[in-house]
Amino acid sequence: MVTALALGFISGMSLILAIGAQNAFVIRQGLLKQHALPIVIICATSDALLIFLGTGGLGKLIQSQPDLIEVIRWFGILYLSWFALKSIRSAFRSHSLDAEGEATQSLGKAIAICLGFTFLNPHVYLDTVILLGSIANQFGQDKWVFAVGAAVASFLWFSTIGFGARAASRFMSKPVFWKILDFAIALVMISIAITLAFYNF
Repeated sequence: MVTALALGFISGMSLILAIGAQNAFVIRQGLLKQHALPIVIICATSDALLIFLGTGGLGKLIQSQPDLIEVIRWFGILYLSWFALKSIRSAFRSHSLDAEGEATQSLGKAIAICLGFTFLNPHVYLDTVILLGSIANQFGQDKWVFAVGAAVASFLWFSTIGFGARAASRFMSKPVFWKILDFAIALVMISIAITLAFYNF
């Protein structure tokens, strides 16, 4: 049981460490001190839900529906491209470069964007539902223990980048930092969109 829990935690953490679209959004919200807590909870809970669904067998169903993956893929490409353009525009608007001066985003809008990054990226399903779900099922009766370990990794990671960024925001008040951050986020979004367009699912 302890082995399954530890391996679940390590597997979950190893898959989530890369700075993808979802992580970049959480970091930015944390730096801006805008709705960090609900965004962290939504991301971690969504990850946990997908991991548990994968452990319960949803991965096999998704693999049997390639058309569904294609629909998600192209929605994801459009969504990521839109957010990349939005980030580039933000980098060129001087009033949005200061964390204290940026217009407050409504909670509803922040949640909608966060859910888009979470559920419109096919890689999320590949990593959580299919990959982690498949690994979990190798542990037999301890598969749910593995799933709990992976879910704990998600909660720890999102809490770290969300609240860690929030705590560090007071050291990042220079406008050039926000310009670089917005360009970096745009680059991440564009890179993932291109990857999705050419990835062989």
